[in-house]
Amino acid sequence: QVQLAESGGGLVQAGGSLRLSCAASGMIFSAYSMGWYRQAPGKQRELVATISRSGRPNYADSVKGRFTISRDNAKNTVYLQMNSLKAEDTAVYYCYTNIALVDYWGQGTQVTVSS
Repeated sequence: QVQLAESGGGLVQAGGSLRLSCAASGMIFSAYSMGWYRQAPGKQRELVATISRSGRPNYADSVKGRFTISRDNAKNTVYLQMNSLKAEDTAVYYCYTNIALVDYWGQGTQVTVSS
């Protein structure tokens, strides 16, 4: 059973940093791309960043140059380093993967940026 568990969210001032972690279990972690999505109140869930099996990252335009996605296959963990945070980054952040056409999501972690 695939499980994704996020951690690292919290309250931070604008301009600050946070690092999110997502620990995966029940899957061959190194075999799959991973991603981070976010959902702000009243808005649709949106893609933040993805990382391929080989470690190639891809970012939404809104976070390019500020966020960095990385993975540690030995720890079955994907990270999202968030710098220069803005109030508009406030959202619940979700870890995501797709295995055999099935979507898997974590429970989410709240990130709140105060201006």
